[in-house]
Amino acid sequence: MITVSDLSLTFSDRPLFSDVNLKFTPGNCYGIIGANGAGKSTFLKILSGELEHDKGEIIIPAGQRMAVLKQDHFAFDQYKVKDTVMMGHPKLYATLKERETIYEKADFSEEDGLRAAELEGEFSELGGWEAENQIEQMLSGLGLEESFHDRQMEELDEGQKVRVLLAQAIFGTPDILLLDEPTNGLDLESISWLEEFLIEFPNTVIVVSHDRHFLNSVCTHICDIDFGKIRMYSGNYDFWYQMSQIMQRQARDQQKKREEKMKDLKDFILRFASNAAKSRQATSRKKIYDKLALEELEVTTRKFPYVNFKSERDIGNNVVRVEGLSLEKDGVTLLSNFSLTVNRTDKIAFVGMEHNSKSALFDILAGEVKPDAGDVYWGQTASFTYLGKDNTQYFTNNLNITDWLRQYSSDQDEGYVRGFLGRMLFSGDESLKPVKVLSGGEKVRCMLSKLMLSGANVLILDEPTNHLDLEAITSLNEALVDFPGVVLFNSHDHEFVNSIANRIVEITPNGVIDRMMAFDDYITDEHVKETRTELYKGVVNKISI
Repeated sequence: MITVSDLSLTFSDRPLFSDVNLKFTPGNCYGIIGANGAGKSTFLKILSGELEHDKGEIIIPAGQRMAVLKQDHFAFDQYKVKDTVMMGHPKLYATLKERETIYEKADFSEEDGLRAAELEGEFSELGGWEAENQIEQMLSGLGLEESFHDRQMEELDEGQKVRVLLAQAIFGTPDILLLDEPTNGLDLESISWLEEFLIEFPNTVIVVSHDRHFLNSVCTHICDIDFGKIRMYSGNYDFWYQMSQIMQRQARDQQKKREEKMKDLKDFILRFASNAAKSRQATSRKKIYDKLALEELEVTTRKFPYVNFKSERDIGNNVVRVEGLSLEKDGVTLLSNFSLTVNRTDKIAFVGMEHNSKSALFDILAGEVKPDAGDVYWGQTASFTYLGKDNTQYFTNNLNITDWLRQYSSDQDEGYVRGFLGRMLFSGDESLKPVKVLSGGEKVRCMLSKLMLSGANVLILDEPTNHLDLEAITSLNEALVDFPGVVLFNSHDHEFVNSIANRIVEITPNGVIDRMMAFDDYITDEHVKETRTELYKGVVNKISI
């Protein structure tokens, strides 16, 4: 359990939050949400003791073990994968290492024997005999193949290290678990495994995430950082969202009534200020008016970009036809005799474990990569635009954001371009920032602006929600639902996929599954499950969606 009392923090002369009073209890999962820069990660660092706060106190009962998802992906490079995971339970790891050291001694003394016996008891009580099996199950559940379990951490790529560090955090059932963006870098299968784990987790979990389905699946409470406060709501993300909409409507109604009252007061004051009989009433109303005028309305930090895709022309029946595509890269087969016909009403989500294959297909469709074999036939009325997973090449010049976007606009007027950027949250001097210094989320918003200006009727999107906050994801999600054209995309965001796609295509190592249905229907369909079982036969560490 964690008790937070009268907590306040000012960061770079800007108050992040003040007078925070919260209680986090076992058996609950608390989702921390808020706009970028609101202080979500900072709040977790305060709870973990990594950062100092200005005032207030954080009370954690003695003997409670806290585990934190580490963000430094290189900190354990000199250790083996299993040892790195076990370090999540420091006492067990220390016991294991001391035990190994004693047994490796050439001159094993009687004192060593007594100490070894003590360690055996401690090792057993701490669950040491089951630890290796639990670690292997966790790593496999999080999508790390068995062949990597005994390797050095330095041999793993960044995505694999993320999985190991997540396993480290959740290993050994800590009393308090702090997770900052635990789904980053995970695929849908691994996220599903993590959701099930946290649903069954018996102790206190506090998590920051931009994944709405994840927050809905695991959270019993939502802590919203906004207006310089942290407010706790019972329920999951959807419940909080509904409550926030009601509260916003109430605030707008109150503001409207306040403005109407101020107008009536002002009219009365102007009418009767010089009237001797009414002067006292006018003076009284003036005091009320001044008090209302001094009241400051809460200003939200939550901002939604305006995302809206419009096609310059309607798309015909012939969208794109793919025949016999094959592609090999660095000795790995990414596509083998892949064929697909896209219909004019399709919004296709490409899912499954073959992530490089999906990106390769998108690159081929966009004309950025030439296949080893096969052809792509675009219809005469089809026009596409592409948001790739890596867009670094677009941001290597010295242009500011306004001049950068002007390259892709048919209307070259600076006012038009800056107005467009303002709706994408680049207002004022923000629109003059050099594109070289933009954050990942800012780059994606720039690319979405480019896509909106294209007027294309086919959108190809490779992980479009990467780097975006919840507000931007929500805006993009709604825009794609409303878009009348064709969407070809992949994403690790379950809610995003389920709400947009009307067709699911899964590329497996041994073939393709293609179904006209929503994603939630796809993962529960018995015929799909049977087909997946057949197509994944012989695949090491295959995980069901």
